[in-house]
Amino acid sequence: MSSTASPAEIDPSLRARLIRDPETILEDAEVMRALVAANERAMGANVVDMRGLAMERLEARLDRLEETHRSVIAAAYENLAGTNQIHRAVLRMLDPLEFETFLADLEGEVAAILRVDAIRLVLESARSAEDPALARLGAVLQVAAPGFGRDYAGARGNARGEPRPVTLRRIEGGAGWLYGPRAGDLRSEACLRLDLGEGRLPGMLLMASRDPQQFSPEHGTDLLAFFGGVFERSMRRWLA
Repeated sequence: MSSTASPAEIDPSLRARLIRDPETILEDAEVMRALVAANERAMGANVVDMRGLAMERLEARLDRLEETHRSVIAAAYENLAGTNQIHRAVLRMLDPLEFETFLADLEGEVAAILRVDAIRLVLESARSAEDPALARLGAVLQVAAPGFGRDYAGARGNARGEPRPVTLRRIEGGAGWLYGPRAGDLRSEACLRLDLGEGRLPGMLLMASRDPQQFSPEHGTDLLAFFGGVFERSMRRWLA
């Protein structure tokens, strides 16, 4: 006489709980995978469980959707944080009542809010950069020959042939005459073209960081373009 092993008994309280609340199992991915695997072992290697295959595909698709969902949320939070950062920098930039304070804040509080290691304002002019009046304003303000912005950021334009308002790029150290002793540590840079109004040569606002990923060419430029637009309007007011 052959004997058949009796199935393992489930604890009555656990069994009652599962019958009362089956979602406990259905919502646990690991438990469901274990049940499906046990079912496949019970059917044997020669039986193809189409429902099991469908569940595996649906599970893989759900994992991809969850990953996409997390990426979208992370990007939204990052964009919100960047927007708040730019708004804070703009408000700080609008506070000063004197141009000297405006430039000091640019290199100080504004740079700290934007988390950059260096900011430089370059004005194109035929005037000598050795002028004592310019030197008194500090290293944040630099004077360059006409055409500097086009040559420094590159002449490549957008689809309509216009110069790009913002250029992001990685660098292996910045220009020494611009950034001074910290130039060799800089690894990425944002170049913001400035339209200073009719009858004036253009300018450029440069932001540089030791982080090579801070101003990566793959990043969007909308927020920096907005900041540059506010900055150039502030400069028109000071120049007037």
